[in-house]
Amino acid sequence: MTSLTRRALPGLAALALPGLAQAQSPAPAPAPAPATAGGAPAKLTLLLDWFVNPDHAPIVVAQEGGFFARAGLEVRMIAPADPNDPPRLVAAKQADLGVYYQKNLHLAVDQGLPLARVGTLVATPLSTLTVLRDGPIRSLADLRGKRIGFSTAGFEEIAIDTILGTVGLSSRDVRLVNVNFGLSSALMAGQVEAILGGFRNFELHQLEIEGRPGRAFYPEQHGMPIYDELIYVAHRDRAQDPALRRFMDALEGATTFLVNNYEESWRMFIAGQRRELDNELNRRAFRDTLNRFALSPAALDANRYQRFARFLAERKMIRAVPPLARYAVELPPA
Repeated sequence: MTSLTRRALPGLAALALPGLAQAQSPAPAPAPAPATAGGAPAKLTLLLDWFVNPDHAPIVVAQEGGFFARAGLEVRMIAPADPNDPPRLVAAKQADLGVYYQKNLHLAVDQGLPLARVGTLVATPLSTLTVLRDGPIRSLADLRGKRIGFSTAGFEEIAIDTILGTVGLSSRDVRLVNVNFGLSSALMAGQVEAILGGFRNFELHQLEIEGRPGRAFYPEQHGMPIYDELIYVAHRDRAQDPALRRFMDALEGATTFLVNNYEESWRMFIAGQRRELDNELNRRAFRDTLNRFALSPAALDANRYQRFARFLAERKMIRAVPPLARYAVELPPA
């Protein structure tokens, strides 16, 4: 399991959707969707950020538990072949919604993509700077001259500069190594002394299962502004669509059900074609993510988004801080 992370979970049975990546076939809803004004449920296509994993538990529960159906929605979940696809395809109106990252949303909007955050999936940071518990790194200062592995380019230098800046170091004092998606395996093999970007609800459990427990430094405790790890984005033109509000209301009900009914929700999560996900790593991650889901997914913390935008602008990652309404909205009531 050394190479298994949330970024490389097994693909499930695929269902083709023209113009998009491969799709994961959701289980049938337990009840038919109520008719809309047009006589049929509103159809929504949701692009995930990667293959189905415990981070997506509220979406799966909303599907399996009939929350989408009762909201008059028929939701099709799509797992992208390329994790860079969701924002581009949503911006091109080839999908209705995408699961994305708040950190990346600021960059995408700065580059001209007409995207808007319409909801939150995971309302806390998940990313960490992780070392082996029995390794030579006892404090951030011990990273001077050491190798730090990362998998996704774009934020590694600013994250390292921010975190290490709290102990008087910077990215110039370490060697950054792109290990692609082999974060945990690179750390355990001694290719690097630390990894940046491992999720605290996945990689830490993976390392422990492998008998090499890790120690995490949390970016938000070392200079990084708090942010939403996973969000829902739509094309800016869709920000007033009542179907999206019903989608968020269904997720709110599903998330509350998930928090109240852990075991039943887990059975929903591993039902049918998702039975491949029934393993120790996913069970631990599923439980560990419960308190990180947004209980009111449509609610918007305006200060959190503007604060992070200012953080990026001050570091020249974006050109300016745009008006909040340009890239993050709270959907109107249904």
